[in-house]
Amino acid sequence: MSPAPSSTPAGAPDRRWPIALSLLALYLIWGSTYLAIRVALESWPPFLMAAIRFLVAGGLLYGFLRWRGSAAPTRAQWGNAAVTGTLLLGLGNGLVCYAEQSVASGLAAVAVASMPLFAALFGTAYGQRPRRIEWIGLGIGFLGVILLNLGGGMNGAPAGAAALVIAAAAWAFGSVWSRGRDMPPAAMNTAAQMLCGGAILSVASLIFGERLPSDPTLPATLAVIYLIVFGSLIAFTAYLYLLANVRPVLATSYAYVNPPVAVLIGAGLAGEAVGLSDLVAMAVILGGVALITLTRGK
Repeated sequence: MSPAPSSTPAGAPDRRWPIALSLLALYLIWGSTYLAIRVALESWPPFLMAAIRFLVAGGLLYGFLRWRGSAAPTRAQWGNAAVTGTLLLGLGNGLVCYAEQSVASGLAAVAVASMPLFAALFGTAYGQRPRRIEWIGLGIGFLGVILLNLGGGMNGAPAGAAALVIAAAAWAFGSVWSRGRDMPPAAMNTAAQMLCGGAILSVASLIFGERLPSDPTLPATLAVIYLIVFGSLIAFTAYLYLLANVRPVLATSYAYVNPPVAVLIGAGLAGEAVGLSDLVAMAVILGGVALITLTRGK
């Protein structure tokens, strides 16, 4: 019998392991960042903590790329990166950090999972009118958002719940708005957005009168370091690799995996309680997101 044919052409690099490791990094690291944010908030104020995370990560990435010979963004690219960084990181991530002062990390991840629903809705303003099956997915997903906000875990924290909805909407609008804009290439785009988002978060921190903690706990400080190294640098690098090497539907599959990962990590490591109504809401939201994403992927 002849040997089975290899799925990788002779002489071509085998990308299966890098792809698998990149997906695993997104699933576990981005799923765990919600608990890391909660731990960091034990000592660090929300907007200042997020500002430090993105300024340090963005500065390191920017410096590395310039050292490797990458061109600096143009003035127009800096302007577009500032708008996108404000929406995605300033409002998107900053409001998640604010919300986690009163909302469990797992429920925050579930609420953020509604982002593709808002993206599909905002896409109508740019000529991407949803098809009938996508409207059904939107209806299912937003029903899940309503159920989540009526559940016990979110009902007692109206400010946190509102912040999470605004965060998901801001991230979605920033993603839609950035399409077709003159943005920096590849990793430089990430670095520029992190620097701009970090600057906006620094301004928000000053407006809210936040101060550096005088005696931060070791777990809180380690959580900030984890967010910088793993949540920003490693996970974003893995995400960029996936965008360049696999279909977008697979690259964005973390949207389905992060919420249950965050819920399990929050319950197992922090003892966060998640009610049955919250789990039902999570299933409904992810069902709507899956319907929209898979339909557009085809």
